[in-house]
Amino acid sequence: MTENVKTLRDSAAMRWIALLLLALAMFCAYIFMDILSPIKDLMESTRGWDSRAFGTMQSSETFLNVFVFFLIFAGIILDKMGVRFTAVLSGAVMLVGGLIKYYAISPSFMGSSLENWFTNNLNYIPLFDELGVSPFYRGMPASAKVAAIGFMFFGCGAEMAGITVSRGIVKWFKGRETALAMGSEMALARLGVATCMIFSPYFAKLGGEINVSRSVAFGVVLLCIALIMFVTYFFMDKKLDAQTGEAEEKDDPFKISDIGKIFSSLGFWLVALLCVLYYSAIFPFQKYAVNMLQCNLTLNPADPSTFWGGESVTIVQYIIMLLVAVCAFASNFSKKKSLKYGLMCLAVVALVVYCYMGYMRGTAETIFAVFPLLAVAITPILGNYVDHKGKAASMLMIGSILLVICHLTFAFILPMFKGSAVGGTIVAYVTILVLGASFSLVPAALWPSVPKLVDEKIIGSAYALIFWIQNIGLWLFPLLIGNVLESSNAHNQAVIDAKAAIEAGETGVLVPYDYQWALVMLAALGVAALLIGLYLKVVDKKKHLGLEEPNIKD
Repeated sequence: MTENVKTLRDSAAMRWIALLLLALAMFCAYIFMDILSPIKDLMESTRGWDSRAFGTMQSSETFLNVFVFFLIFAGIILDKMGVRFTAVLSGAVMLVGGLIKYYAISPSFMGSSLENWFTNNLNYIPLFDELGVSPFYRGMPASAKVAAIGFMFFGCGAEMAGITVSRGIVKWFKGRETALAMGSEMALARLGVATCMIFSPYFAKLGGEINVSRSVAFGVVLLCIALIMFVTYFFMDKKLDAQTGEAEEKDDPFKISDIGKIFSSLGFWLVALLCVLYYSAIFPFQKYAVNMLQCNLTLNPADPSTFWGGESVTIVQYIIMLLVAVCAFASNFSKKKSLKYGLMCLAVVALVVYCYMGYMRGTAETIFAVFPLLAVAITPILGNYVDHKGKAASMLMIGSILLVICHLTFAFILPMFKGSAVGGTIVAYVTILVLGASFSLVPAALWPSVPKLVDEKIIGSAYALIFWIQNIGLWLFPLLIGNVLESSNAHNQAVIDAKAAIEAGETGVLVPYDYQWALVMLAALGVAALLIGLYLKVVDKKKHLGLEEPNIKD
């Protein structure tokens, strides 16, 4: 029996090719987003970026989205120009930002007249300095300033790409496998985080010579690939519209008048606050996690002359990581029990092998790379549970509790295993995997709850406002973590000595920051999210919002 194909959208193969193009573009964007996170120590020892400079640069990603309201403009552009144009535009903007960031960190910038200009300028920005939200500060390294400017542009493109990809998936999968398509796109995007953690240090240390610009160059190449994916999608999407004879599907544009309706909803405020608190304790933490492990674990890096210390082991470990992700994700959709449990067992065995390899290599980045793996495995399970059983408000609370436990474990329990390579590594792996599970619980319950809290006609505007509020936290907390690290370690003699060694010209020096207060701050965000989750459950029961009810009614 042949498949009755009328348009590209009616062909399962074409639909999934369109999804693959969009998902690969976001996969590349997620890698660049955290490209410097696993080499924070190298940025300090080779470019003079202390924690304050690093945090200020990282927070710049969402600066324009928050303070120039570009997030709202991106929605307007998408509404007026459609998916195709906006996809290519977002890819181009991300690439421009990536190239600026690469130049800032490249050897050609060091000692240039441009470096001298940025050293002497942009130390005071009127109004922004008075408000305490300036993207720069006096004494900030010139390379960090220029990298921040590039990251601002990248952040605009990445946010635009995110909302465009979601619209594109709906367009191609509406009335079909929409949930599966979105879950698959999210799973691949999260694998970008693990890919970044493994390959950014790999390129920075390639050949035994430290060169951090190689890591950013790797990210820029991926942004070129992302742009190619979007251009290819452009022609596929254009052909689809030619076949259907339809204009591009557009949501209702963001309207100022919608704000009053949304802000009058108590449920909206609770979900928005829970969103910003939870994500502020996850995404900014990712940017410091590898350095936190370096400062708290007793790592025994393998001899470079052995397999474990060689460059080929990185590729092998990455292949095993992909095996974990693919088997775990596929097991959710296997109808045959024998195949389902077979894939789950294979995923568990591969995960154990991956963890063992991470221990043998003795590097913090390969340990933290397990973070998204459990999330990839259980996100479809949790989404399906919320669809059929409900309990979204309870899931939000459980996710917040796990978040608090994990950050407090990093703050107080992990340092107790300093000196024990095996014990510390096991505690780190377990805590990171549980944090990944928490990362699945909250999104699976949070986003499907929004339609239950606001009128269907203004749901697009509600999401836009939630994303904007979320971006405030993603701007603020990388900055705060960096400042807390510097202030809480101001009298730490080991930190003082390490910084003096770096200033004296020594390379490969690790500044042993004490992360305790920074982690306590992140745990406090989890506590606040838990309290809001409790109140949300009370409001749900009182006003019958339906948060505990299943999305799919029998």
